[in-house]
Amino acid sequence: MADQEKEQKSAGTEPVKEQAEYTPSIQSDFLRETIKQKPVNKKKLLRRTLITVAMAVVFGLVACFTFLILEPVISNRLYPEEEAQEVQFPEETVTEEMKPEDMLVQDEVAEEPVQAELEDEQIEELLSQVQFNLEDYQALYSELTQLATSAGRSVVTVTGVTSDVDWFNNIYENMASASGVIVANNGKSILILVSAGALYEVDSIVVTFCDQTQVQAEVVQRDQTTGLAILSVPLLSIEEETMDVIDIATLGSSNGGNLLGTPIIALGSPLGTSGSVCYGVVTSTGTVIDQPDSAYKLITTDIYGSHNASGVLVNLKGMVIGIIDTTNTSNDMGNLLRAYGISELKKTIEKMSNNQERAYMGIHGADVPQEAILESDIPAGAYIKEIEMDSPAMAAGIQSGDVVTQVNGVPITTYNELLNMLYNADPEDVMTVTLARQGREMSVEVILGTR
Repeated sequence: MADQEKEQKSAGTEPVKEQAEYTPSIQSDFLRETIKQKPVNKKKLLRRTLITVAMAVVFGLVACFTFLILEPVISNRLYPEEEAQEVQFPEETVTEEMKPEDMLVQDEVAEEPVQAELEDEQIEELLSQVQFNLEDYQALYSELTQLATSAGRSVVTVTGVTSDVDWFNNIYENMASASGVIVANNGKSILILVSAGALYEVDSIVVTFCDQTQVQAEVVQRDQTTGLAILSVPLLSIEEETMDVIDIATLGSSNGGNLLGTPIIALGSPLGTSGSVCYGVVTSTGTVIDQPDSAYKLITTDIYGSHNASGVLVNLKGMVIGIIDTTNTSNDMGNLLRAYGISELKKTIEKMSNNQERAYMGIHGADVPQEAILESDIPAGAYIKEIEMDSPAMAAGIQSGDVVTQVNGVPITTYNELLNMLYNADPEDVMTVTLARQGREMSVEVILGTR
């Protein structure tokens, strides 16, 4: 060290002294800080929470409302849905009977005279040439079976399902079924005509086609007068294989006297079980059911069926001529099948298929007899037999015994003409009805309603 100091002095520099360590005089405890949390304002927190929840609810409601409004518009733009076509059946053409003068003309121009009578020997000879053996009998029923199978492609089984709970809280299902028929395809759905007795207060409706495929259906409209209903099955719910198998029934005609005594086939459930088939003939077509605003005719057959029968009657051309009905069976007819004539039902089927309300007047009527027109000087028209209580006809002042001669200035000569005017009208329409009452003519205005 001495030598170093000497050297520093000789160099003219002062010796460097060592620095002492710094020891603070302030205690460390004095610098410690304690951070206290701000007290929670529970009222303010609750208020903010409620505001947030309320705004979330409002936002959700606005979003749902906007979605409900815009979703159909967007869906229709992206996936345009075809509108259902209006169901219409062609008008029936009435075949005019041959007049006697036409028969005379044909007899005059006939080249070969027609033998009026045959001798007994000739008849026996002709009958001897006719042979009908067992093979012919089998061939005949084979043809009928093929016809029934072809026509049965349009027949379906409709089942109404109702769920219930027993005493032990076990869920079970009640099922009621009836046979229906496919009557139309409106481009959006398959429409089925069926008795509505099995469809009241049901939870679901299942339709079984001829290939045993089952789909859900909905009721389009019911008719209280006939007890029939139209069901709708969306085309999107039916497989292509099923569409290739099923068929739409061809509606024939039940008018005219040529139907009496003709062979028919009962399809559906004529024996109370689905898929049963019966053969028979028409025994009567002249019965008219007395119901308001209608003139439905009954077809009576010699087929012994069930009290729970349902389905259709078809002729030998496979056309539907009647819808089996068991509500209008008289006691003396027993279990003989009866059916609504299809000609009188077509207008009603059209209305129900298009979901159009039928106008209601509330009258029971018939044609004025020709004898009364000639002998009693009563005008031709629709004779009013009875008026429904609290009906539009009663409110307008129409009475039993009146004869309707005009509707809205159009002459009326038969009761069916008046019914056609009603079928083409809508509820709330006003019809000016001209009446003949005890030799006087008067007009009333009827505001049509709904049943």
